[in-house]
Parts: sequence; structure tokens; C-alpha cells
Amino acid sequence: MTHRPLAAALWMIGAIAAFTAMAIATRQINGVHDTFEILAYRSMIGWVLVVVLAAAFRKLTDVRTDRLPSHVVRNVFHFTGQSLWFWAITMIPLAQVFALEFTSPIWVILLSPIFLGERLTRPKLAAAALGFAGVLIVARPDFGHIEPGVIAAAAAAFFFASTNLMTKALTRGEPILSILFWLTLMQAVFGTLAMTVFGTVTLPTLATLPWLVLIGIAGITAHFSLTTALSLAPASTVVPVDFARLPIIAVVGALFYDEKVPPTLFAGAALIFLGIWITLRGGASRPQVTDVTKP
Repeated sequence: MTHRPLAAALWMIGAIAAFTAMAIATRQINGVHDTFEILAYRSMIGWVLVVVLAAAFRKLTDVRTDRLPSHVVRNVFHFTGQSLWFWAITMIPLAQVFALEFTSPIWVILLSPIFLGERLTRPKLAAAALGFAGVLIVARPDFGHIEPGVIAAAAAAFFFASTNLMTKALTRGEPILSILFWLTLMQAVFGTLAMTVFGTVTLPTLATLPWLVLIGIAGITAHFSLTTALSLAPASTVVPVDFARLPIIAVVGALFYDEKVPPTLFAGAALIFLGIWITLRGGASRPQVTDVTKP
């Protein structure tokens, strides 16, 4: 099935659009709700959406408990990565956070042969190298001084990569609905506990509720698209497509928030998309002989 890498890339485009919408909505309520509140409310809304849609399509039986420990570990890693990422934003420049976050696909490519048994091919290595070089050109992070925020962002990238690998492993036999159900439920529990313990709870207002709903919808859409993409192609093929999110977010910032776009963006974006093209071309040239949706 030679079209699986292309289909996975299209699902990743949907994930990128959803993540971008979520970032915009988050910025709109920044300062009203803290990190844990946003994570908690987003997951609560997302869980309700998952249950309502599953019930409407009579798919609640897809929710399984036989791999519950794997879901717990995956969501602990996911929540930790998200918390570290948001904390890093308050500590270091956004360019550094984004540059370090986008080392996550490098971890996926390097770790997928160990944990998923995927082949580490030359196209994948070339895509990783070109993508990371493009990120460095666009963001120009300063690694000369190691600060707590830098460590937090780097650790977040590792946790995100680990989450993607666990998601790929779960797609082998686990319905996507079940993954989303446990994702939103566990993230809601973790977020509620965190916002209760570490701060004063601010309830949604008429002004922030629409943005929170958008964050919830975008979160579900993003994770559904990402999980579907991971079920169609190897993780080390799918995840490098996420490199495209950096120049897209930069353009969104320029259009909606009057943020300046440096000339280096275009040089870096060219390397990023070249890496994506090499990955997709290499994946499409080899038929997929294994159905990863089954154990």
C-alpha cells in the first residue's frame, strides 16, 4: 500500500492546523488561566466530546481496559512534557523553546529502532538532520548558557518523543477512540489535581469559555489526526512532518500578532520541507507490508 505515507502526511497537516488553532486560543486567554487550568479544562471538554461522539456513532465498546497500564504511563509522560513546555515558555525566549521542542522528532527517529523495531534508513536520518538544521536557522537558539528553562524545554522534547513512540505502540491493536478516551480522561484528572494543589482555581468566564472550547476541540482533532497518522506509517516517517509547524506558526504570528518574520525563516523552512520531502519519498518507495493496526 504505497499511499500510506501520503495519507499519514495529510493527517499530520490536519494535526498541525489543529495545534496552531490551539496555540492561538491559548494566547487569547493567557494571563487569565494558568497552565494547569488550561490543561484541565481542555481535557475535560475533550473527554465530553469523545464520549458524546462515541455514543452517537455507537462506538463506546471500542474503549478497552486491557492495556490500561500502558495508557497510564503514556499520559504521565504526555502531561509531564506539556507542563515542562509551558513552564519553559515563562523562563526562556520562545525561539529557544521552539528550537528545543523540535528536537523531539530527532529523538523519535533515533529511538524508534530500539522501541518499535523500525528501520533507521538514510532518508530518515537525512530528514532529521535537515529538519533540525532548519529549526536552528529559524530560531537561532543560544546554547552557550544552560538555564533551567533550557533544561525544561529539552526534557519536554524527550517526553513528547516518548509519548509519540508509546502512541505508535498503542495503535498496534488499540482502537484510536480508546486512545483518545483515556488520553482526555487521564489528562483531565492530572490537570485538575495539579491546578488544585499548585494554585488558585479560576473558573471559566463568558470571555474565556469559547476559547477553552476551541482548545478542547482543537486538542481532540490534533490528537486524532496524529494518532491516525501514526497508525498509517512508521513514527520516524510521520513525526518529521511536524517540522512544518514552526514556519506556519511564525506566519500566523506575523499575520495576527504583528510579529516580525526574519529573512532566515525562509532558508530554514526550505531545509525543513526538503527533509519532509526526502522522508515521504523514501517511505513511499517501499510498500508497507505490515498492518500496524493489529497486534
